[in-house]
Amino acid sequence: MEMLAKSEIKLLINKAYENRKKILKMMKNGTAHLGGASSCLDIVTVLYNKILRHDPRDPKWAERDRFILSAGHKGVALYTTLQDQGYFEEDILWKYSMLKSKVPEHPDEKLLPGIEFPSGSLGHGLSAGSGMAIAAKLDRKDYRVFVLLGDGECSEGTVWEAAMASAHYNLDNLIAIIDRNGLQVNGRTIDIMDTSLLENKFIAFGWEVKTIDGHDYGQINDSLINVPYKSGKPSCIIANTIKCKGVPSLENDYLTHHCHWDADKIDETINIIEKSKKMELSRIG
Repeated sequence: MEMLAKSEIKLLINKAYENRKKILKMMKNGTAHLGGASSCLDIVTVLYNKILRHDPRDPKWAERDRFILSAGHKGVALYTTLQDQGYFEEDILWKYSMLKSKVPEHPDEKLLPGIEFPSGSLGHGLSAGSGMAIAAKLDRKDYRVFVLLGDGECSEGTVWEAAMASAHYNLDNLIAIIDRNGLQVNGRTIDIMDTSLLENKFIAFGWEVKTIDGHDYGQINDSLINVPYKSGKPSCIIANTIKCKGVPSLENDYLTHHCHWDADKIDETINIIEKSKKMELSRIG
């Protein structure tokens, strides 16, 4: 197992929290899905900094790993990460949600480099990822396809059609990551459409499954560097996360799913995020 050094963890923490602050600055232009973007940011940060084979200078590099944000409403997490990686200039972020912006609320691969698939209509990302993984097999390429879904999104039937097909075609180059924060737009997922037995469901569909703490950088890294967990089988990582991670008074509040705040509240929250970052860094030692 490849362990992350303290210096690496501190770098990842800093990047994730700086991107949380950038998301808040972007919100001055309009609404954003802050809660879910914040819950998945640690995962996306590890992916782009430690796991994915990619090149910002050549976004369409044929040998690159593919990443699909199936839960496209969390697009601000992807935008800030791509910008941090050097796919485009920071100024583009500050035009978020404006007319003719390259950063609308949901990602569009025709507008920005680094985006593999347009998402936002939930439930389709795993099907697209399965197709990409089949293409890699047919072309004898060794790139992998990572798909990030929400636990609320897993109530969509198309997710399970893709899960069934992926196991049938032995897609061990496909990795699904479930951002399980337990909440969706109207409340708790367990009350709206119970997807709490995700481990059992994916196992029943023929996947190898691992459950982790989605904010523990060591666990995230370890779960991702060890895929596939079994030759001939797709891998699923179920990451237990906290909605609106980094803002203690709003954590695990479903009302952060989609936010529209005034500038004063945004600035106040940016300061809270900075304090949370310093506190988390201090715990590393």
